[in-house]
Parts: sequence; C-alpha cells; structure tokens
Amino acid sequence: MISVEGLRVEFSVKPLFANASFVVNDKDRIALVGKNGAGKSTLLKILCGLQKPTSGTVSVPQDTTIGYLPQVMNLQDDTTVRQEAQKAFANITDLKAHVEQLERQMNERTDYESEDYMALVERYTTEHERYMMMGAESREAELERTLAGLGFTRDDLERPTKEFSGGWRMRIELAKILLQKPDVLLLDEPTNHLDIESIQWLEQFLSQSAKAVVLVSHDRAFINNVSNRTLEISCGQIIDYKVKYDEYVVLRKERREQQLRAYENQQKEVAEMKDFIERFRYKATKAVQVQQKVKQLEKIVPIEVDEVDNSAMHLKFPPCLRSGDYPVICEDVRKEYAHVVFDHVNLTIKRGEKVAFVGKNGEGKSTLVKCIMNEIPFEGHLKVGHNVQIGYFAQNQAQLLDESLTVFQTIDNVAKGEVRLKINDILGAFMFGGEESDKKVKVLSGGERSRLAMIRLLLEPVNMLILDEPTNHLDMASKDVLKEAIKAFDGTAIIVSHDREFLDGLVTKVYEFGGGKVREHLGGIYDFLQSKKISELDELGLTVRQARTESPQASDNKSAGVGIITAKPSATKNTSYVEHKEQQKQLRKAEKAVEQSERKISDMERRLKELDELLMKPENASNMEFVTEYTSTKKALDEEVERWERLSEELEQLLF
Repeated sequence: MISVEGLRVEFSVKPLFANASFVVNDKDRIALVGKNGAGKSTLLKILCGLQKPTSGTVSVPQDTTIGYLPQVMNLQDDTTVRQEAQKAFANITDLKAHVEQLERQMNERTDYESEDYMALVERYTTEHERYMMMGAESREAELERTLAGLGFTRDDLERPTKEFSGGWRMRIELAKILLQKPDVLLLDEPTNHLDIESIQWLEQFLSQSAKAVVLVSHDRAFINNVSNRTLEISCGQIIDYKVKYDEYVVLRKERREQQLRAYENQQKEVAEMKDFIERFRYKATKAVQVQQKVKQLEKIVPIEVDEVDNSAMHLKFPPCLRSGDYPVICEDVRKEYAHVVFDHVNLTIKRGEKVAFVGKNGEGKSTLVKCIMNEIPFEGHLKVGHNVQIGYFAQNQAQLLDESLTVFQTIDNVAKGEVRLKINDILGAFMFGGEESDKKVKVLSGGERSRLAMIRLLLEPVNMLILDEPTNHLDMASKDVLKEAIKAFDGTAIIVSHDREFLDGLVTKVYEFGGGKVREHLGGIYDFLQSKKISELDELGLTVRQARTESPQASDNKSAGVGIITAKPSATKNTSYVEHKEQQKQLRKAEKAVEQSERKISDMERRLKELDELLMKPENASNMEFVTEYTSTKKALDEEVERWERLSEELEQLLF
C-alpha cells in the first residue's frame, strides 16, 4: 500500500535516518518505536505527504487513502459533535448527490433503447453500488457507535464542540479519521487523550476493523495488543522486526548482544592491526606487511551498536520529613459547575499508599486533584494531613515552561541552595547532558518537555506525589525508570493515569470515578479491570443489585473512606408486621422489575454486538434488514436504559 525506498532525512549534520526502505502492506499493524527525538513523528508526516524527505521516494497508489492523526491539531469550534463527526462522510455526501443527479437524468429521458441511455444506466448502477458499499445507509449508526466507543454519550452529540476540552476534541478528530475508513491509518500518540475504556475499544477497533495501521505510542500494553510488526528507528537506521512489540523487545536484546560481540571482536582486530603498524612502521623488511595492514584498516566499516537509553532518567526522590498517618481525608466532598462532577466523596489515603485515580475523561479525576491542591472551591470537608509536603505534576505542566529559556536556564531559575551545584548532573541524568542543556525549550519535543518539567518536580523534597497523567509523551525507557522511582518512594502517591502498563505493579488501590461517584477497588489495575468485565452492565455503572451485594462490607469501606451504598433495615422496632410485610412485597416487586430490565438490556446489547460484527462484513454493508434492526434495537435499548434508571431510583427509595 505504501512503498518506501532509500529514505533519508536530515535536519543537521547527522541525519535522523538514512537509506530506509520498507513496505506497508494490507493488514499490517506496525508499531513505530525509538527514543524521543529519533524521528517517529517526522516519518509519519513523510508517509502522509505533509513533509518531504531529503532524498528517497515514498510511493502511494493513486486509489490508496491515508488517515493521519497528529499529536497536535488546529480544532474548530463552530459545530456540534455530531455535525463535526459527519464531516467524515463528505465524500459519501458528494457521491450521494452525484447518484441522485444520475437518477434525475434517467427519469427525464425517454430514449430507453439508445446506447447513450444504456451507458447512463450502467454509470448509475456502478455509482449506486459504490455508494452502498461505502456503508452510506448505516453511517449514522456507525457514527454513534464510534463516538460512544471513544467515550461520548448520546447527549454529548448535540453539544457544541467548543464546550469540550482539547482532549475531547482530539477524540472527535480521531472518530472522523476512523469513520473515513482509510486504507492506511497513521496515528501519532492516539491514546494520550483517552481513558482506559476508550483505549480498550480502540485496541479492538484497530485489531478487527482497520486495514493497515502505523502507530506511535508510548503505551506498551496498547501497542503490544495491536501490533503484529515493529519498525525501530535506531542509529540513523530503520530496522524492521516482523513481530509484535513484546517479541521485538526480546529480539532486539539478542540483536544488540550480537552487535556487541561483533563490535568487541572488531575493536580487538583494529587494535592488533594498529599495534602491528606501530611496531614495524620503520622496519624495511616489514614494509609490505605494514602497507597491507594500513589498507585493511582503511577498508574496515565500523560496526554500530543499537542505541539503548542506559542514560535514561535515574530518578531518586530526595528524603523528606515524615508526614502524618493520613495525608488525605475526604468527607462528603462535592463539586459542581454547570452539573455535578462528583458528590458524597468519602475516602482516606494512608501514608505510604500508592493509589490510582481512573475513569472516563470529564468524570472528575483532575478536579478532585485540584480540590486536594486547594486550587478550586468545593463543598464538604477535605483535610490534608499534618506535615504533608506535596509535589504536583499537572497535565499541562510541560506547556507551562517558558519557551524563550534554555534547558539549563529553566532549571537554574528554580534551583536553590546546594542543588544549583548539581544542575548539570541532574540534566545529564535526564538525557540533557552536554550541548542538549543549551537547547531552547521551544525546540524540544513533547517528551523532552515532560522530562524537563519532571526535573522541576524533583528539586525540592516532598513526602506526597500527585501526578496527573505523568507518562504522556514520555518514552518507554523513561516511564520504566519513573515507575521504579515511585515504587521506591517511601511517601504517598496519587497517580491519575490511563496507562495500564505503568500502573501495573505500582498501585495497590484504585479509585474509580464515574456517574458523580468515587468508588474504591482494592488490588492492582488489572484486578480492577477484571472486576469491571464481570458485569454486562459496566457502561451503566454500579447497579443496585451490585450495591446490595457489597453492602455487608459497607461499614468497613466507610472507615476506609469509600462512599458505598448500604441498604437500611427493612423493618425496625417501630414498624408493624403488616407494614413490614407490605414493604417486603413492594421491594420484591421492584427488584424483579429491575432484574427483568437488566436482562432485556443484556439481550439487546448482545444483539447489537452481533449486528455490529455482521455489518462490518463487506457482503452485509448494504443489507437494509440488518441496518433497520440495528437502528430499532438501538432505540429500544436507549428507552430500556431510561426505564432501568427510573426503576432503579424507585428501588433505591425503598431500600434507603
């Protein structure tokens, strides 16, 4: 689909890569890897034609379509979410107008037997079939499915895009690209603005529905689940591994060991030649042999060893005073803007705990962090414990850097005391050694800016870390070192992240944000994800039935700071037997209604999933029976969900 021959890219004396040749084939799922600044984003821009290489060719067949998602885009704010997403179907709209025009011409003419009319009919048939093959009749249903998979609710579709943050608008752009169904998808850090559930949906989409994919991502779990091939940019070369990312890591290690052995043997051979030349340079009887050795030495091509970021961050958080036993206590914390973000948040974080805040974007993770930092007002009681010193890394920390300063000046301006004497050592540990420290901030990549912002965090001792999406734009080696540093940190850590691989083995407790509530899950991130898959109604949040199942532990969870619903006793000392019996009757009736509704929802969701799979097949693209059933089932599901919510509220009134 895309053929690359002899590609060379130069920005300075040393090229980013040279003599690169590879082919992107149908069904390839290519992970493009390499250290920050290696040229991954540059290569994507070259593949989609936005940038020209210094030399070499990129051949793309004329009928091949390419969809490109960059890290940063210029976004528009003059439409609703639905209208903006519908722009993905501009070519279908144009084709529809053309088909309708041909149809009008056929109706207006009467020369049915003429060759010209038969040619018109053939043209109409071809264009109409093409229109149907593009899934034109099911595009609205597909639009809603895609936006829902990326985290948008039905109500969001009619909201203006200007009401959404930059991250959510990037999701709209991603949805537009996916809906266009290009032959090749080029995705540059597509998971940066997605939550865990949306990442899992995107994984499934790319694995099952996309044609060819080339992606850059620092989310190890994501690229490993999607990829079947890995292209690495290293030492100015592009090395092609025909395996998924995890297998590439093993092969790369073996390759580097072979290179090291060959390099050591070559260095030994070179040293022996030089020694021979020096020893016999002025001996006439050895002149011929010396000249032979000189010629051999000139012909030797130095063996290069793949770059490994052994110089990557060596983080060590400086010692700090011991904090109180409970650094953060929330009691009935509530925050609302135009709507309630969260309510009745009760949680207690103990000293030394490493916890994760997870949930869909916009559910309040960063908002609660800002409440803890006392950056915004809130209702309820939130106490930051005795002697707590917080180190805070915000999502936009890298963007807050002064672009007019150099790397060294950025750190020099905030360093105090003895730390000023160690600035070069610190910068070197963060891969800003030598001339790198003289770079202006404005020329740094996203990953380099994030590393620089992280240095600022390390300049003062803290006993509590609050990290809001700390891994965005960090490369894998940097994330590994940061993860190990946090694990070794003897203070408390709150980590807001969608990166499963980063959180795995790091946190022992997960707080889930959703539906205006904050719920506690004991265990690691994969324990949490596994528990979410148990319920078929995970999109609806915690069901009342689940709440009742968990209610015996509610008193324990309350003391641990979790606001989990508990059912009140159905009968008290002041309740007569008749009243108690009537209560039980109403309760059983309400429970039965909720359970029946849940079963209906499960059945409809299962059928929608089956129809999804059927409609993905080309032979069913124009099957109006499936399209009609999907539309009617989706409408019935929405109505049943509303009914379930109403029944659940009635049941809650009886329970509580």
